[in-house]
Amino acid sequence: MTASLFHRFSAGMAASLISLVPAIVLTPLGQQSAVAQSQPAVDETVDCELLIVGGGLSGMATAYESLQAGRTVCMTELTDWIGGQISSQGTSALDEARMQRSLLFYSEGYKDLRSRIEKKYGELNPGGCWVSVSCFLPRDAHEILSDQLEDAARKGGGELKWFPSTVVKELAMSSDGRIIDSAIAIQHSPQPGTPPLNTELLSETLIDSYQYEDSDRFAKKIIQFVPMATENSGPADWYVVEATETGEVIALSGVPYDLGLDPRSALNPSSPTETSDAYCVQGFTYTFGMERTAEPQPQPEPSYYQQYAPYFSYERPRDNNDYFDYVFTYRRISAPNPRPEGSQFGVSPVAPGDISMQNWTWGNDYRPGTAADNLILSDQQLAESGQLQPGGWLGGLRVETLARGEENAYSYYHWLVTGDTDSQLGAGVKEPSPNHRFISGLDAPMGTAHGLSKYPYIREARRIVGRPAYGHPDGFRVNEIDISKADYRDEYYQTSLGSERYLQLWRNLAGLNTVSVIDDDVPAADIMRRTRSTIYPDSVGIAQYAIDFHPCLTQSPPEAPGNTERENIRKAHGQAYPGQIPLRAMIPQGVDNLIIAGKTIATSNIAAAAYRVHSFEWSVGAAAGTTIDFALTNGIMPYELVDDLPSQEPKLEQLQQQLNANGNPTAFPDTSIFNLDWEEWRVW
Repeated sequence: MTASLFHRFSAGMAASLISLVPAIVLTPLGQQSAVAQSQPAVDETVDCELLIVGGGLSGMATAYESLQAGRTVCMTELTDWIGGQISSQGTSALDEARMQRSLLFYSEGYKDLRSRIEKKYGELNPGGCWVSVSCFLPRDAHEILSDQLEDAARKGGGELKWFPSTVVKELAMSSDGRIIDSAIAIQHSPQPGTPPLNTELLSETLIDSYQYEDSDRFAKKIIQFVPMATENSGPADWYVVEATETGEVIALSGVPYDLGLDPRSALNPSSPTETSDAYCVQGFTYTFGMERTAEPQPQPEPSYYQQYAPYFSYERPRDNNDYFDYVFTYRRISAPNPRPEGSQFGVSPVAPGDISMQNWTWGNDYRPGTAADNLILSDQQLAESGQLQPGGWLGGLRVETLARGEENAYSYYHWLVTGDTDSQLGAGVKEPSPNHRFISGLDAPMGTAHGLSKYPYIREARRIVGRPAYGHPDGFRVNEIDISKADYRDEYYQTSLGSERYLQLWRNLAGLNTVSVIDDDVPAADIMRRTRSTIYPDSVGIAQYAIDFHPCLTQSPPEAPGNTERENIRKAHGQAYPGQIPLRAMIPQGVDNLIIAGKTIATSNIAAAAYRVHSFEWSVGAAAGTTIDFALTNGIMPYELVDDLPSQEPKLEQLQQQLNANGNPTAFPDTSIFNLDWEEWRVW
């Protein structure tokens, strides 16, 4: 939406606002090709001991631990909010596993976050949602996290240099390419006389944010980040942390990575393809807020609505026909009126004034899966578009697909309040519900004049391939069978894998009996599987959630009538054992002072579907901050902590002791190679 439209209409006219969002003219990928830009003069040079690129939950947790350790931290973020999933992406409903939550077995900082949410509202679940025990307003999450960082800095004596509305454009590498010497970033701010930030949609401003030159909309400040001079010289003067939502630093630094589907194998037996597919990643979601009203509201139809209407569905049959309230209370983030208390997975009554945040698979999820419409550009697409040239980086996303995701989100709201069709459940299910308004405005829950989240919720990104290691000659990854509780006796696996790979699958699952089943040539049908996750000697954090897919769709565009999810893509969807975060999954190949946090660690596509939720992001961020502090203190590179595994690594053990002493567990209770009793640890 253009700035002029927002000058003409107040933020309070939210219901009519969506009709003003024009259909965005899409152009082929080649027409948004980057042009290599010469670096202009640097406006400011900033030094620090670690540069965190990305202010989401993993970046937040990295900063939290680093500040408590007394470090000087620089942190950049494309938006102007800290918190990623729970703030700028609007998914402010904590995804948690049942047993882990009942024991409050989390990183200390994550428990502190939960306590601050409860203190803010007087209860942990002010929205009374049923998907989680905690649903709240995204704009409050930013304020809570900001206070948390201030307190961490006071406690530990660290210093935070916070750079909102800032993107990293280029990296300067050492002569051998193994060290990031400095980084060039661009911070943007509104030109005088133009609307404030968060007025336009992201698709309209993203490319401008990554260009050096001032524009009619943005003034640019060029910032160079460099290592802080210290008395103690070591193998690295500073560290860069990849904590972006899509793995931008991974692409910029040129380290090996995976994207999309992995080939079917004995390690990832549920993959739906024999070959990799970089274009099929999980759907992204522009969340938004909507409010129940006492009276029907005007619901003008967006000009592009009919294009997207065939996609939408309530998805799940309901015996009591309470479809709308089921979806509305799913992620209700505010219920200010007195209401009966609901329970998790139980729908409670809705009253005027209640606010729901929408995040629904057959709703505002946008799920492209082909080379014609994928959101996160593959390495080949990046090269073809010029984004890998010096000065050519523009964020690595297909802006046309961002625009379609925005249109899809607006259309989903219109379907909720006016629609009478359902793509999955058929006729007779969907009825109009006009007593609602779409919430927009800079003071609204999403903090945007247009009402959509500042950034889409990203479920899957580029994922590094770790360094070759013992048992991982092609590079370390956490794979499906390391965490999944899938029934691998299902005939599907023997049929799809073939006898040789099927036998290898079961040998991989044999646990303590692996050597004997190989030596005795035990048939697959007679091998008893271990009933726990893989235990890593280099674990630096914990993670548990279901392997949860929002899969790509088969045809392009996703909203095409009759479109279906990629065949067999949900085969691994379901329960997972409590897992660990190995340090090897955070260390990329080739670059020694780059640490990976967030959903971009070394996992397969299937494992990544469990390693993406809130408490995991905090745990991996805490591990990143603590590992960097340990490396700087001891004058050691992180890869040196794991390069002799499976032999004993004394320094690694010291790091793990430090993590646990600081309240950042590296293993779930009773974790051992002998404990196979994890039935209580179901996600739901």
